[in-house]
Amino acid sequence: MVDTHYLPRVASGLLERALAASPVIVLMGARQTGKSTLAQSEPFLKDRLYLTLDDLETRERARMAAGDLVRSAPRLTLDEVQREPELLLAIKRAVDEDRPRRAGRFVLTGSANLLLMHRVSETLAGRATYVNLWPLTRRERLGAGVPGIWTELLSAPVPEWIDLVESRPSAPADWRDEVRGGGYPVPGVELRSDDARSLWFDGYLRTYLERDLQAMAAIDNLVDFRRLMRAACLRLGTMVNQAELGRDTRIPRATVQRYLNLLETSFQLVRLEPYSVNRTKRLIKSPKLYWSDPALALWLSGSGTASGAHLEALVLLDLQVWRDSRVPAPEVLYWRTTTDLEVDFVVEDGGRLLPIEVKAAANPGYSDTRGLRAFREEYPERFIGGLLLHGGGRTQWMSEHILAVPWWRVL
Repeated sequence: MVDTHYLPRVASGLLERALAASPVIVLMGARQTGKSTLAQSEPFLKDRLYLTLDDLETRERARMAAGDLVRSAPRLTLDEVQREPELLLAIKRAVDEDRPRRAGRFVLTGSANLLLMHRVSETLAGRATYVNLWPLTRRERLGAGVPGIWTELLSAPVPEWIDLVESRPSAPADWRDEVRGGGYPVPGVELRSDDARSLWFDGYLRTYLERDLQAMAAIDNLVDFRRLMRAACLRLGTMVNQAELGRDTRIPRATVQRYLNLLETSFQLVRLEPYSVNRTKRLIKSPKLYWSDPALALWLSGSGTASGAHLEALVLLDLQVWRDSRVPAPEVLYWRTTTDLEVDFVVEDGGRLLPIEVKAAANPGYSDTRGLRAFREEYPERFIGGLLLHGGGRTQWMSEHILAVPWWRVL
């Protein structure tokens, strides 16, 4: 039965296409992003046997008789499959024995990136399509089931951008409110007060540390791990510096690296890689650090006040959801030179480059386009136009092919 409260997700489009083409579809994302709800609510996933490995009896069957379990029904959905990684071997055998292969036979969900988990020896290469489910975008929260207008901006001639962004029905919004709500369905949609959200995040963190994390790797000191999480959230939008994180948290550098990898594997931490194709300038090559959900990052930091880095995280979330819905997927990167010229995000799609700068200020100035102008000069042949997303309400040209636009008109 379809959940009448279900919010349509951007990832559903790719999931439906994959269901018609691949024998195994793996839906991955952080816990509580809505994977189970999606798997049970979308009409194209009806008439399937649904089993979850959160259920102890199902886990025992997976451990003792995996072959029988995967043959329980012609079409099977297995939730939280990372709890029994060896189950993937049985799925591989079942697919290989199936001639001809049946598309859409297995739908698997996991709260960890199976491609990065050390405990997972079988990735179902050549048999599976992987679909990421990130936290809700702003338009998903509003029930639209779409990301920001990135595709439209890439397709439209730059002189038409003002008409494009202003023609879209979109109400003004305070980015601080969007950050505090975040993208997890419960705190983002159902809970209205900061106190209620804090209680939810506290429970979420306890579950993540005490159950989900331990299922991936043994962590001896959860206090150290939580301290590293807070330190990482206080460095949102900055370049990853493991030595500095180690000094500030009094954790050995090797352990810092291991913890960061676990956070990335469980879809909490996002490393944004640099755009490194340069002509004349020396570029920074280190990734930047973000969190998948800006509200959780804000709560973990303990600061209580959202900053421009949280608005960046909000934009990045939307870009990731859009990117992962497209085939072939565009790249989302950042650009920074050793002389501190920087652009927050660079979208590379089919050889074209769309640089995006994010400023929380309501009235951005010409100086805020410095990085965009430098990027335009560095890559004139591939630069299609630049965006300066800001916290105000005015849309205006700031320089040639560089448009300042309120963030809520794009997201």
